[in-house]
Amino acid sequence: MFDWNDLKAFLAVARGGSTLAASKAMGVNQTTVARRIESLEADLGFKLFERGQTGSRLTEGGQSLIAEAEAVERAAIRFANLAATQMRGVSGALRFTTNELVANTMVIPGLVEFRKLHPDVQVDLVITDRNLDLEAGEADLAIRTTKALPVSDLVARKVCDHDMALYCSRDYASRRGVPASPAALKDHDLIDVTVDMGEMPGASWMMQQAGGKPPITRSNSMGSLVYAVKAGLGIGALPSTIADVDPDLVRCSDLIPEGRATSWIVTRRELKDAPRVRAFIDFMVPHLQQEVRRAEARGRLRLAEDAATVVPFPSQSAG
Repeated sequence: MFDWNDLKAFLAVARGGSTLAASKAMGVNQTTVARRIESLEADLGFKLFERGQTGSRLTEGGQSLIAEAEAVERAAIRFANLAATQMRGVSGALRFTTNELVANTMVIPGLVEFRKLHPDVQVDLVITDRNLDLEAGEADLAIRTTKALPVSDLVARKVCDHDMALYCSRDYASRRGVPASPAALKDHDLIDVTVDMGEMPGASWMMQQAGGKPPITRSNSMGSLVYAVKAGLGIGALPSTIADVDPDLVRCSDLIPEGRATSWIVTRRELKDAPRVRAFIDFMVPHLQQEVRRAEARGRLRLAEDAATVVPFPSQSAG
């Protein structure tokens, strides 16, 4: 293995035409340059320069190595630049995917503070309810909400647990009333989700309790599901942290045990220690946890206000 400093001296002499010019370019003394050339020649087993009164001229063997030495130089410069970037701090771009509801209510507000801390990180949001393939490079990080993560090479950090319940709009409640039990769901208009949404155990539980009654509509987006319920189309299963704080929504059921799920931030193994990725995860996880706690506190206050007029049915009583 050749010493990179010897290769630098070789290129400097070849470009400057002498050990004196090379020493000035490298910022070292002429003796050091000459010693490095001699060391490299000894390792190679042949002379690189013919030395004369006018300077140093490349031999045929030396000339044949210039292109390869320059390729090593370019690689070393790239390596040094990457290392310098790491030392300077957090920078670069990352692609983060989640659904529109989480992005708008929790992630985007947090990006304001994240940008203050890490202004050189560009966060590109990929908004979709579809689980993008991180291992195929469709995104760098994602929020996954499910009962259990599938086995993969992805690295996950838990954010929090999520509860679900059934909700309708105040307008729907005034027109149709609210179900008094799980069995009463068969007498109501229900909003289900499409398979594109992935696992939605709360919605699956609701449809099972309805005994095969078909939904009046299905949604392939959590955001559109919330708006469909708010518009008065029917009853839907929604995350309690989102729905409990919405004054336009009425909770029809207690929290659904079967609907409980967990959220993680996941990324590829080779990215987990990249400074920009690590900084984003280290910021976003506690930010999301704080937002969930705040939403839960606001939700409890609003439910207490509704308690005199709306009594959610106990979802545990399903037969």
